[in-house]
Amino acid sequence: MTEISPTSRLTVAQALTQAAQQGLPRVDAQMLLLHLMQQPAHARAWLITHDTDILSAEQQARWSDLCTQRQQGAPVAYLTGHKEFYGLDLAVDARVLDPRPDTETLVDWALELLPEGAAHRVVDLGTGSGAIALALQSQRPAAQVVAVDASADALAVAQANAQHLKLPVQFAHGSWLEPLAGQTPADLIVSNPPYIRADDPHLAALTHEPMSALASGADGLEDIRSIIAQAPSQLKAGGWLLFEHGWDQAHDVAQLMQAAGFEQVQHRSDLAGIARCTGGCWPGLI
Repeated sequence: MTEISPTSRLTVAQALTQAAQQGLPRVDAQMLLLHLMQQPAHARAWLITHDTDILSAEQQARWSDLCTQRQQGAPVAYLTGHKEFYGLDLAVDARVLDPRPDTETLVDWALELLPEGAAHRVVDLGTGSGAIALALQSQRPAAQVVAVDASADALAVAQANAQHLKLPVQFAHGSWLEPLAGQTPADLIVSNPPYIRADDPHLAALTHEPMSALASGADGLEDIRSIIAQAPSQLKAGGWLLFEHGWDQAHDVAQLMQAAGFEQVQHRSDLAGIARCTGGCWPGLI
């Protein structure tokens, strides 16, 4: 393969070749280059039809910087400022977790429990960018969706996304269900809380993302325990609590929910067939 001189002006095709030589995954390089050239993220055909276009000196310098940051672990979404989630274009940055495709499994399950046209009250705990809450509101316009986060910075991102998408999600600042005390109980509570063990070696590769949205105590279950303890007072009888959790935590989360009195505890698998979500129904007073 012919080496590309770092001082020569690059074409679109050469920029992608350079990224490949540096070890960047092809999809990442394509997403970054489309962003650089101010093209939609889905317009990969543009890279073929414009493969001989020459980058300006400014674009080339920015391209080098983007590739370097990606090599250092910065998520593509942070570099482009956008991430698609459940068909929604979300603004994301280092104040919030980069939404993962597997989280759409949690949204799918929640939608199964929310009849169309019903004015159900739904609470999304640890909303981050607002991905889950906004996806649910977009699919169930009649629902009353409330998004909670302990981070004011995260809520600012989520609120901006809601305004941009013109979705009437309500927001509350505080720790899990505490800011909703005294309000109408929910039909459904969903959460993708921090669930990584504090000593997990994989955290080293996630240093660009907010640690408060990732790690949760020695066993990764500290926040899930807190939510399970608080949820009964905030759920209607027959209401559901759904979690996303780690790849090996389904059994432990199910045990915690059953011990707290939840019934019909079950799991949903992610795109790789791993039990990634666990939920149960609160029976209320019997």
